[in-house]
Amino acid sequence: MNAPASPSRHHTGNYWHALDDGRIQCDLCPRYCKLHADQRGACFVRMREGDAMVLTTYGRSSGFCIDPIEKKPLNHFYPGTSVFSFGTAGCNLACKFCQNWDISKSRDMDRLMDAASPEQIAATAARHGCLSVAFTYNDPVIFAEYAIDTAIAAHAHGLKAVAVTAGYITEVARGDFYAHMDAANVDLKGFTDDFYVRQCGAHLQPVLDTLVWLVHDTNVWVEITTLLIPGLNDSDAELQALSHWVARELGPDVPLHFTAFHPDYKLDRIPPTPPATLTRARRIAQGEGLHHVYTGNVHDPEGGTTRCTGCGAALIVRDWYEILAYRLDDDGRCPQCGTALTGRYHRFATPFGSRRIPVAIQPVGAHDE
Repeated sequence: MNAPASPSRHHTGNYWHALDDGRIQCDLCPRYCKLHADQRGACFVRMREGDAMVLTTYGRSSGFCIDPIEKKPLNHFYPGTSVFSFGTAGCNLACKFCQNWDISKSRDMDRLMDAASPEQIAATAARHGCLSVAFTYNDPVIFAEYAIDTAIAAHAHGLKAVAVTAGYITEVARGDFYAHMDAANVDLKGFTDDFYVRQCGAHLQPVLDTLVWLVHDTNVWVEITTLLIPGLNDSDAELQALSHWVARELGPDVPLHFTAFHPDYKLDRIPPTPPATLTRARRIAQGEGLHHVYTGNVHDPEGGTTRCTGCGAALIVRDWYEILAYRLDDDGRCPQCGTALTGRYHRFATPFGSRRIPVAIQPVGAHDE
């Protein structure tokens, strides 16, 4: 049971319960951190204060940007549109290869200089013509209350809500969280528990459980991303096992993105992923029956092209985040054979492109430029 929080400058958190030994247990992610007074969880941003859990980053962001939706990456969720993106600090995984480690591994709350309420975020996103708001850069699971409230505000403005996440969330919390999300890109970081333990400080099975539940028990649009790290998770056997599992357990129409690693954080001596590795991974996944397999973080028009599952026509041609050609009918069907393309679509005048536009949210009553 959740006791009332003592007076605090922080936002009261959900998803915890008291233990008989005087500690409280966080039930948000499968780490199940057990906290004494004033202790923080492994994510660093959820903290025991008095006899309650608080979220120390509610209303505080590491920055706001407008991105192409393809950067999340989402290729089948309103392609060509812009998304208002932000994150906070901290993470509930400990990935040695984190590509946003300066944000996700931050222990410096002072870097969260951009304060904004959920309503301010939604109103600013709508004013800039974005179709959706994305919780990204670090994992939104750890700032679930802030993400949920912002998603509710986004929906009130007619916008969609997108979670870019590792999928490391408990059964207790995931129903609440994803009830407010329209789309999710889930990082499937590897396909062995050994990789998750050694490289991420986590376990594989909870991520697989989240993916199965999302695809079969919700209306959330789901795409998957696997960052391929040379020598660690890019063997033919692992790629085949991963692709086979996705096809069998989730279905052949769930998009899978293989993206290129660049040396960073604690794995800064591993070389970048060769483009040939991404091409090999894509070929293996297609061989396992997956219909929509993409390469990312490289210039590869073929690896970025969406094809009709009926006649094979190129429906959306991309190079990195740029849409070079868009040939879907208004209702998301192939103009040649009429086959419906899986995903969410609507007609747009001009693709947003590969721009990344930083945005400052001004105090209430002011207008941002």
